[in-house]
Amino acid sequence: MKIQFSPPDVTELEIAEVAEALRSGWITTGPRVKRLEKELGEAYDSVGRCVCLNSQTAAAELALRVLGIGPGDEVIVPAYTYTASASIVCHVGAKLVLIDSQPDSIEMDYDAMEDAISERTKAIIPVDLGGVPIDYERVWRAIENKKSLFKPNGKYQEALGRVALCVDAAHALGAEYRGKSIATLADFSAYSFHAVKNLTTAEGGALIWNPLPGIDDAEIYHLLQLLSLHGQSKDALAKTQLGAWEYDVVGPWYKCNMTDVLAGMGLAQFARYPKMLERRREIVERYDAAFKPLGVETLPHYSDAYQSSGHLYITRVPGADLQTRADMIVEMAKRDIACNVHYKPLPMFTAYKSLGFDIANFPNAYRLFVNEITLPLHTKLTDEEVEYVIENFVDVVKNRG
Repeated sequence: MKIQFSPPDVTELEIAEVAEALRSGWITTGPRVKRLEKELGEAYDSVGRCVCLNSQTAAAELALRVLGIGPGDEVIVPAYTYTASASIVCHVGAKLVLIDSQPDSIEMDYDAMEDAISERTKAIIPVDLGGVPIDYERVWRAIENKKSLFKPNGKYQEALGRVALCVDAAHALGAEYRGKSIATLADFSAYSFHAVKNLTTAEGGALIWNPLPGIDDAEIYHLLQLLSLHGQSKDALAKTQLGAWEYDVVGPWYKCNMTDVLAGMGLAQFARYPKMLERRREIVERYDAAFKPLGVETLPHYSDAYQSSGHLYITRVPGADLQTRADMIVEMAKRDIACNVHYKPLPMFTAYKSLGFDIANFPNAYRLFVNEITLPLHTKLTDEEVEYVIENFVDVVKNRG
């Protein structure tokens, strides 16, 4: 039995949708992208405001660009995350402010986050890591507590009148907090449809936003279209209308649109998505029942306060150090079970060291990293394969060095 870490769950439905897109003759941004945007936007408490792009990274970066965030501004990001959460801050020229984790949680230290909010702070980018929602109430309280410090620049920041909440929801499509879709709880939420995500378009992402006071949603959508298509005033679909070739370029901007081929795959995935979320929960609950009695710490995916998307099964093995963790992952690999690590804190990477960050200043994030092992969690797993993972991980935990 060979267990992959996170293969894409692709069926004949996705293949048929992609084939139909190819046969249609329309393969770039077109009707399927618009339909996927509509279905995603309306699915979560009728938000209805969505743009599909070629990655979560592009979606998250365009949120910062819509808000006019750039040099001289600061953006707060957790140290315990993937680089995409932070690299976008560097892309727009703002100063990256990293925050350590809580001592016993993957979430960032909210007190330290609040203390870090200054008159230069323009956005906070928390991460719904593993599909588990952040403490939205605590983050909003911090933003409100520091509202008097906010100095807006441009009409979109003025419309908000406070620091923007731009959530990295790459893992969290379908997650809920206090009975509400997380898409309704932030100013901007950026989702990933990468090959390893719950819902995949091979590569892709989406940005969902909530109303900015006094700003028309159509204006935001149009600006996102401009930013993602070279600043071109018409997309390819609009230019195909008879006599409608003329267009303008209103800014020297970027190219990060989604194609109809990818959107076709996304539409098929989205039709199947509720069942996929149910299956992920079944697997999480089976894992929890097997591993918690061993003292293995697991990411709490479901509680009275929130419902996760069940994206990653993160574990921490008590007493394990870096070498023990490495040996355990190798031993699982010998048994044909692929495991991973989520995440190596950003200050441990060359790119962030060069920006002046030192992992010694992020002790909680480092401790979370040292003994972390992520087990396979995906909808291609059969019941027999889930049991195989359980039996072998239990054995490896019990017999670790």
